[in-house]
Amino acid sequence: MTRLLTMVLMSSFLVSGCNLKKDALGTEKNPIKFHLVPAVDAKVLADNAKVLEEYLEKNTPYKYEITIPQSFVAVVEAFGTKRADVAAINTYGYYLAHKQYGVEARLTVIRYGIATYQSQFLARADSKIKSLKDLAGKKVAFVDPASTSGYLLPLKTLKDLKIEPKDTVFAMKHDSVVTMIYQGQVDAGATYYSPAQNGQIEDARRLVKMQYPDVEQKVKIIELSEPIPNDPIVFRKDMPEEMKEKIVDTLLQFAATPEGLKAIDLMLGATNFKKASDSDYDSVREMLKTLAPPEGK
Repeated sequence: MTRLLTMVLMSSFLVSGCNLKKDALGTEKNPIKFHLVPAVDAKVLADNAKVLEEYLEKNTPYKYEITIPQSFVAVVEAFGTKRADVAAINTYGYYLAHKQYGVEARLTVIRYGIATYQSQFLARADSKIKSLKDLAGKKVAFVDPASTSGYLLPLKTLKDLKIEPKDTVFAMKHDSVVTMIYQGQVDAGATYYSPAQNGQIEDARRLVKMQYPDVEQKVKIIELSEPIPNDPIVFRKDMPEEMKEKIVDTLLQFAATPEGLKAIDLMLGATNFKKASDSDYDSVREMLKTLAPPEGK
């Protein structure tokens, strides 16, 4: 009886051991996990993520699983548990993911030929807010605590000028900040800024232009911040180098196609990518140091 029990336990162990063996990364059972951050409408992201996934699977030897976690922080944590291999992430998310898990920036988003971007402060055109100093004592909307253009960079601007709003709220998305200003729920707000192209606005107000065609007239730009590097495409540190290079090259090719250009525009507000490295984000680390509390406090 004892011998029979031993054989059963050994068989179970062998079966479990076989099941624990993980399939190679990039295969059907272990696809490359590519995360997108929820910066725009979820359906827009999901529809265009499908276009991206089909292109990557057609032009690389790998299988992919593209997902949209609930927040930037969820993407960072996914790298810590190896549930993320690649991500299009915001600049602050990259700062955290690199610091905690050694995640590497390999591409930077390009918007109309520019690799940097700025924050913009917005207010209703019919309000009495004419400059940043008028934000003192007002209710201001920001995007997300982890958003560089929608919170950290404008926060630095307000701190440098010693301007303190009376109340602040997080709208969680750039288009939601614009909507809250348009509807008069807040006095002002901060979002990303991109220069107008061919007479058409390309900053965050364009995200709600379908719902509010007069948003450009009703919501005005008060001031811009200093420039910082655009959001990166990042990779898990211990992912095979050959795999990283293949995906980088394929994303560059994707951006050069009509369907790819449309998809990255709708998902990331991008018009292209360029190769990048971690050192391209040193200026962001320097900026964040100025927001950190002094040691011991």
